[in-house]
Amino acid sequence: MLDLSHLAWPFFTGSHRRFAEEFADWADREVAAHVDHADVDRSCRGLVRALGEAGWLKFVVPAAYGGASEQLDVRTLCLSREILAWHDALADFAFAMQGLGTGSISLFGTDALKAKYLPPVREGRHIAAFALSEPEAGSDVAALATTASADGPAHVRLDGVKTWISNGGIADHYVVFARTGESPGTRGLSAFVVDADTPGLSVAQRIEIIAPHPLATLRFEGCRVPAANRLGLPGEGFKVAMATLDIFRSTVGAAALGLARRALDEATGRAAQRKLFGGVLGDLQLTQSALADSDAEVDAAALLVYRAAWAKDQGATRITRESSIAKMYATEMAQRVIDRAVQLFGGHGVRVGVKVEALYREIRALRIYEGATEVQKVIIAREMLKTRESPRQRAAE
Repeated sequence: MLDLSHLAWPFFTGSHRRFAEEFADWADREVAAHVDHADVDRSCRGLVRALGEAGWLKFVVPAAYGGASEQLDVRTLCLSREILAWHDALADFAFAMQGLGTGSISLFGTDALKAKYLPPVREGRHIAAFALSEPEAGSDVAALATTASADGPAHVRLDGVKTWISNGGIADHYVVFARTGESPGTRGLSAFVVDADTPGLSVAQRIEIIAPHPLATLRFEGCRVPAANRLGLPGEGFKVAMATLDIFRSTVGAAALGLARRALDEATGRAAQRKLFGGVLGDLQLTQSALADSDAEVDAAALLVYRAAWAKDQGATRITRESSIAKMYATEMAQRVIDRAVQLFGGHGVRVGVKVEALYREIRALRIYEGATEVQKVIIAREMLKTRESPRQRAAE
């Protein structure tokens, strides 16, 4: 059973505790029935539909468009991902992408765009996606090469390639970032909402990875999009992307936390039951040391994740440092905890069909996507150094 004792921490309100208990109960009953790792496309569609029909996707859109609160509540998003990841990483993925793929619309979209795209996502009828990465531009957003050029008075033309796009091939819309050229580097980007059936948009390749998820490379060739589908002002694409990731980066840490909690549960059960040397595996001091290290690290990660989420919900404009620390520590922590669990299972730990084997494959991508651990370290250090800059240096920026 998923341990929710951390709900007693002061980061949470009564409504968070009620939500987590109700959602955990629903996940216990429903998640497994909708997951088939042999058919990830069908599973993701089914999971999104089930989450929408049960009302859980109202937490990924603002109240004005059928959501649960006026603004996205990051603690609720984190609790959702932690609970779903404990059950199955594909369920977490399905929920998370509904939020990431509409977060930019919620934050920067016009009323017309919000009214068009948010309700069907909330209801589980449409699948959302976020298209930022390119073959030569992942963490380095300034290197984006996809272009959006004027095509008549009311449209833009998109040309380029996006890759590693989650929900690629099954999404109903994509939030696409392209170079519009207002200024060099990151100041010359804009974001657009692109319907999946827009002529000129095609799925160039589906990408297979060690833990199956729907991923694809997208190609844009003369893809004509209404200029009214722009999010924010021309040249604000980097701002749109970073503001969105600022909310959802800490939720990646929450997903890692859910995977780690499940690994620790599995490892503790194994240690208590596995007969060895006239006793059980848990009698050995080395086993106890591994379990104690994992328990302490899980708690530390939870504190960092929910510190970041709480800060954002309290009104912080940016939580770049806090969310990067949470994402970095939680994902690296989960890799260590899961590795220890596999080791405690011995040969069974690498057998297909054993939960810790699946967790070992699932955690690896979290250390890379939405900014690899090494990139998070750069971000954290830059935020630290900003506090040592002189007022003249800050003004020059």
